[in-house]
Formats: sequence, C-alpha cells, structure tokens
Amino acid sequence: MDEDDQSALIAEARRLFSGRVEFLLSAPQLQFLPDADVPEVAFCGRSNVGKSSLLNALTGRKSIARASVTPGRTQELNFFDVGEPTQFRLVDMPGYGFAKAPIKVAEKWRTLVRTFLRGRVTLKRNLVLIDSRHGIKDSDLAMMKMLDEAAVGYRLVLTKADKIKASELAETLEKVAIEARKHSAAHPQIHVTSAEKGMGIDELRGAVLADVRS
Repeated sequence: MDEDDQSALIAEARRLFSGRVEFLLSAPQLQFLPDADVPEVAFCGRSNVGKSSLLNALTGRKSIARASVTPGRTQELNFFDVGEPTQFRLVDMPGYGFAKAPIKVAEKWRTLVRTFLRGRVTLKRNLVLIDSRHGIKDSDLAMMKMLDEAAVGYRLVLTKADKIKASELAETLEKVAIEARKHSAAHPQIHVTSAEKGMGIDELRGAVLADVRS
C-alpha cells in the first residue's frame, strides 16, 4: 500500500471510529454470541495491560469500555458495533494472567476464549496487547501459541509506550519483533501505542479497517 492509500485508509478509519460505536452485548457463554454476520476484530491481553483504555482511545470515547484497576474485571466477551449500518465489530476479550482469580473461574475464561477463537468464522484479526514496560510474558506466549494453533492471525500491540524511556521502548520493540518472527500467525508489523498520548492510534485504526476488509 503506497503512502496516499495509507493516508486515505487512516482518514476513513478515523471517520468510522468517530461515528457510531455502540455496545451490543456481553457474552458470558458461547450461546450468547451475536450472529456472525459482520467482520470482527478482537482485543486481548494480560489483566491491566490497558485494553479498555486503548479501546476508548480508538473510538474517541471516554468510557465505551470501562477501565479497571481490578485484574480480571472483564469476564465476558464484550461486543461493540462500529458504523451505521454496522460495518464491523470490536470484541473485548477477558484479560488473562489470572493471578487473583479462582482456578475454576480462570479455566472457564480460557475455555470461552479458546472455543471462540477456533470457531468464530467472522473473526478477521486478533490484537494481542503487550505492556511496553514489561514486554512479552509467559501468559502472552501462551496466548500467542493458542492463536497460532487456531490459525487466527494477530497483531502485537505495545501499550503504555509513554511510560518508559525511548531507549527502553526501542529495546522492548526489538525483543517483541524477534519473538513475533517465531510465530506462524503473528503479523510482522508491531504497533506502538499510548492511549493517554494518542501515540499510534491513527495507524492502529487504519490497520483494523484494513483487516476487516481483507
């Protein structure tokens, strides 16, 4: 894609995300999923990686997705319609890395996520969020392996990039890129973002729009 096409895509994505974005439903179990009738892009990451803040930044809202300091707050698949009529959906997935969750609850979440990933025909891409301050952790690797096995393509998105020095960010980015090359379903482009500062948000919007149209 040349520079003009990329700019046009980003402008269209900005227009779409600034328009109708509405919460559709929460699905605590698979039988509550909405009809698979439009493309979907899912967001996942360790608890407190900044997933809700990133969703809010992408959609230009303050509370389309509720941010929480309590790990494991999101226990369902939350669906958001984008566009009028609906062009695609964003899916907020349960956070993983269940340090404070009961074992049975954590396993229930894993089963829900694993089954959703493997069976959702309209799922175009998954965004795996990685905290820039910590890099890829074992729980992230487990998620990436799950996506590899499910043959679900995913983008790695560094969050909270404003919270560390530029030299540390560059080091984290290099390590993440090296790890990404080991995974069959990982997209080669790594996105560096800050929901608070707006860093990388336009580019990620464009990538989401490109994915749903692929």
